[in-house]
Amino acid sequence: MTPDSNLLALQQEWTTLQTQFDSYEKHSLFIKLFNVAISCALLFIVNIGLWTLFICAIVWLQDGIWKTFQGRIAQRLESVELGIKHYASTKNAESNGDSSLLAMQFNTAWEESRKGAIGLVFEYLKNSIKPTVAYPHVLLLLIIIANSCLAG
Repeated sequence: MTPDSNLLALQQEWTTLQTQFDSYEKHSLFIKLFNVAISCALLFIVNIGLWTLFICAIVWLQDGIWKTFQGRIAQRLESVELGIKHYASTKNAESNGDSSLLAMQFNTAWEESRKGAIGLVFEYLKNSIKPTVAYPHVLLLLIIIANSCLAG
């Protein structure tokens, strides 16, 4: 692959990944809105009380899992941007032997950085407690607890 064709491949990969990254952000918002709707329905219409906590927590963790996938895309985007920057400044990145700068390496790069099942669970939990993910889930949990305490 010539430097110019690899640069073109990196640019195409960047476009695809950036579109996916933005799409994941929208889906995360839908997960949050779904959690508000389902938690309110279960708490105020169906009135299942503290059981709503478990449903809310499950949806919250799903949001964390979703954001973990988005984080993997972000890592690859950073590598691709570095590759594009490198090509723009040197026009000859293939000579340095750094395969992370080659286009279309998303799955390979992720597999190389994979931490196993336990590491994956911790990665999901870590992403779940980020403020942009935790909101509104934490507030919903507090509303559920407060409602259950007032009702009891």
